[in-house]
Amino acid sequence: MAVGMRVIDADGHVQEDSTEILEYLPGNYREMALETPRSVGLVPPVVGLFPPLDHVHTSFRHSAASFNRAGRVRAPQWREFLDTVGISAAVLYPTAGLSIGRVNYPEVAVALARAYNDWLSDTHTSADERLSGMALLPMQIPAAAVEELQRAVTELGLVGAMLPSNGLRGHLGSQEYWPVYAEAERLGCALSVHGGCHANFGIDHLDVWPFVHALGHPWGQMIALAGIVSNGILDRHPGLRIAFLEGGVNWFVTCLERFDNSWAAFSQHDPAGRFCAVEPGGRVSDYVIAHADAGRVFVGCEGDELGLARLVELVGSSPLVFSSDFPHEVTAATCRHEIDELLENPDLTDPDKQAILAGNAERLYGLPVG
Repeated sequence: MAVGMRVIDADGHVQEDSTEILEYLPGNYREMALETPRSVGLVPPVVGLFPPLDHVHTSFRHSAASFNRAGRVRAPQWREFLDTVGISAAVLYPTAGLSIGRVNYPEVAVALARAYNDWLSDTHTSADERLSGMALLPMQIPAAAVEELQRAVTELGLVGAMLPSNGLRGHLGSQEYWPVYAEAERLGCALSVHGGCHANFGIDHLDVWPFVHALGHPWGQMIALAGIVSNGILDRHPGLRIAFLEGGVNWFVTCLERFDNSWAAFSQHDPAGRFCAVEPGGRVSDYVIAHADAGRVFVGCEGDELGLARLVELVGSSPLVFSSDFPHEVTAATCRHEIDELLENPDLTDPDKQAILAGNAERLYGLPVG
């Protein structure tokens, strides 16, 4: 890799250990979780703590990366990955917990979020100073989500929180969630929308996993961006920093183009002044790009995406953050290849490359500047 190029992984993942997380649940919830497998003749704990992600996340599929490691990836494996690839720091997201929005019992969502956040802090972020974590929030009860965000940041030292791209009863721009954005702005922490839960997207009938995966990630991000932008969240909270992760980059270009065309063709009465503050005759794309330039909107990318240089040409490099997705789909070797692809891209300048690989992630998460 090029000398002097610092790399921060803006989107890595943990692999939850349900047995360990059980110990962080309040006693009544722990007993219930242990009793459920017994009632169906299984040895506890077998039933997952989080709901299924969708209809295709089953045992009957695999990732090429799964054959290049043995056992669960924990802090020691993350430490080895960082050292091998040459990554300075990583921000960790859940795996099973990506379905937190699908928890139907609001009080259970509160207990699960707290337990996961405590487990993440104790087992990963406290184990290596290079590992930071994003909290889960019980968005089913917005007031509880505000309280948990404050606890996760101020007491556990997590750098922000994840918002599920799917599963909640309302879109992420819904007024009931506005207090969460206000609290994130007050705390100065990051929020991010993360895909991975593809149920009820209109693709439940698809039965080939790679295609569900290909469509589900960007579709969730497009809906989330539309809800947040259209409802004026970025205007209402100028100090907010929010990322949209694991959908690639081309969905973002599609949104900007489609938003512009539809905004020019149609209008909607806004008596409460709730919608985004696009100037009369202005373009939504210019509005979004201005917020990105101001450090409010970020988009996750990989190093080998065909549309990467095109997006930089259209909007600049300021919103882009490099994401490994380790250990889901990559190995140390494939991740290094992606970084090298980015570094060797002749259509990107060196300042663009350094911003994408580290500088933008430092701004998003409030990490120490290297």
